[in-house]
Amino acid sequence: MPTVMEEELIPNVHDRGGHDDGLSAFAAVRPRLFGIAYRMLGSAAESEDILQDVWMRWQTTNRNVVENPAAFLATITTRMCINLIQSASSRHETYTGTWLPEPVDTSSDPTLGAEREEALQLAVLVLLEKLPATERAAYVLREAFDYSYREIAETLQIEEANARQLASRARKHIAEERRTAVNAKEQRRFLEAFINAAQRGDMATLENLFAEDVVSYSDGGGFVRAARVPVAGRERVAKFIAAFASHFWLGVTLSWTHVNGRESILISCANEPIGLVATDASDQGIYEIMWVMRPSKLSRMQTK
Repeated sequence: MPTVMEEELIPNVHDRGGHDDGLSAFAAVRPRLFGIAYRMLGSAAESEDILQDVWMRWQTTNRNVVENPAAFLATITTRMCINLIQSASSRHETYTGTWLPEPVDTSSDPTLGAEREEALQLAVLVLLEKLPATERAAYVLREAFDYSYREIAETLQIEEANARQLASRARKHIAEERRTAVNAKEQRRFLEAFINAAQRGDMATLENLFAEDVVSYSDGGGFVRAARVPVAGRERVAKFIAAFASHFWLGVTLSWTHVNGRESILISCANEPIGLVATDASDQGIYEIMWVMRPSKLSRMQTK
């Protein structure tokens, strides 16, 4: 879907006798560009800003000499994301509390501009945030968009052997921290049971649902009340969740939503989203709980 800026430009295509100032080429690959940027940044808002900058760059480019517009635009997008990640003042060094990715609705586009869903789940985006910018780019381009190592090398302006090494190193880091997850049906069952127990403040049931080393992450960004550091361990997490059961769930509406390739629970009050809960479970139980509470990260969520 075109952005407001693009919609404003579309009428000019007809005014200029069919000359669209590169809009058609840009619009054709926009979903992929957004998919690359979102996976690298974990922020839909920042990704939109990047795409605006890419569009302006595309406007000032001599497009007659660009042999492959799609590759050119993907390269510019990737490099702008790397620059943003490497800019300490613009990232998460001064973030209040725990940073979690901004969730995006994937009910209509499960792959979010990619050939596959890789590097889309919230938990994977959290892991990607720990990687250096170039490793992150190599992983996203390779695992989500099936770029060849030669294409990655050209995008990052490095040797092909180095591109292969970056992707391999990133893949290893991600694999070391990921667990073998249960299937989608079991993920939903665990999340549903968790929400039911959390609402009742049922510590015994919560503990039975959790893996021994479960971790609960809360992102309020300093704007709403939320735990500023992760809470870890079966008993501690159960106590933490039971402690706010008597007031947190009062007056709210819960609805299932599909974000980042997984079913999650959207928490709303007066038809306004105020929180999103996502869990990850393995055969040992729920090992990760993510509470996205920062209002700006929920602005794109739609109540059902």
